[in-house]
Amino acid sequence: MSLATDVLNAPRSAHDVLEWSRQTVTPRLQSAVATLPTTTRRIAGYQFGWSDARERTSALRSALTMLSASAVGGTPEQALAAAAAVELAHQHCQLHDDVTDGVRTRRDRATAWTVFGAEPALEAADALLAQAFTVLAGSGHPSAVLGVRMLNTAMLAVVDGQIEDLALDAPRPPDLATSVRNAASTAGALMGCACAMGAVFGGGSQAQIEHLRVFGAHVGLVFQHVEDLIGIWGSPLHADLHRRRMSLPVVAAMTSGTAEGRELAELYSGDEPLSDAEAHRAAELVDLAGGRTWSLREVDSLLVQALRRLRSAQPGATAADELFALAQQAARHDH
Repeated sequence: MSLATDVLNAPRSAHDVLEWSRQTVTPRLQSAVATLPTTTRRIAGYQFGWSDARERTSALRSALTMLSASAVGGTPEQALAAAAAVELAHQHCQLHDDVTDGVRTRRDRATAWTVFGAEPALEAADALLAQAFTVLAGSGHPSAVLGVRMLNTAMLAVVDGQIEDLALDAPRPPDLATSVRNAASTAGALMGCACAMGAVFGGGSQAQIEHLRVFGAHVGLVFQHVEDLIGIWGSPLHADLHRRRMSLPVVAAMTSGTAEGRELAELYSGDEPLSDAEAHRAAELVDLAGGRTWSLREVDSLLVQALRRLRSAQPGATAADELFALAQQAARHDH
């Protein structure tokens, strides 16, 4: 059965779409990684989960790319190189984030930098980004050069957002609008690019490309809100609070104008990691000051906006259903 035939059938569940995407894109990713030097290849293999059979590739971004191609009348095959490039770029970002944020575990698994060292992990991250551009440039697709430019633009936005995020951790009053804008850059830009490149490689019109780009950007911001909530109330519990990370719900709470928000800001004012008791209190304060409620409302609003943009792209029915199922899955963050 071809990839094109897959998306002509009845809509699949988000779980099935992600599994299809993972199985489809992994051989292309492995081919790209296979050309790297031995040490870099080992780190990349660990990052993707191939070395210990613990797959870490969510395949969400590649799924968005291939389904966006189908949505505008193309086929997933046409966007396969773009899908692989987006996943390589995403893992580049993940490796960098784990090092800069000091994240030691993800999904109960040691992060790559804790196994191989910070500097080797960063070097491997840069190699993955280089391979992303190589995959695009060598795809032979008529829009390959445009795809390279689109991915480059998205990655520049990601870097800009990351730099601003680092500045937010400096001792200065938090600003919610700035935090949201940074999240749109770091999380929204790459998912928006994934959808837009899929539409480009699938032969979509300029209007369809832009609608799907904004759809993806909204999904990326949904993803960030949920990830930030998990960073407080997920596993490991209170991880972001221990590190005094200025996540979206934290900043929303601090800027709420409430007594709880002011207490949270005071708790965050030190330099050392928060103790277990302090982190527990910080989580209570985020909740009491409305940070969690605000993030959950933003998720609901962003999903409505995403659906509006998706419909405006006038996509094929099956691809549209599956794209929105992925958006809803991002809101649950269980992929």
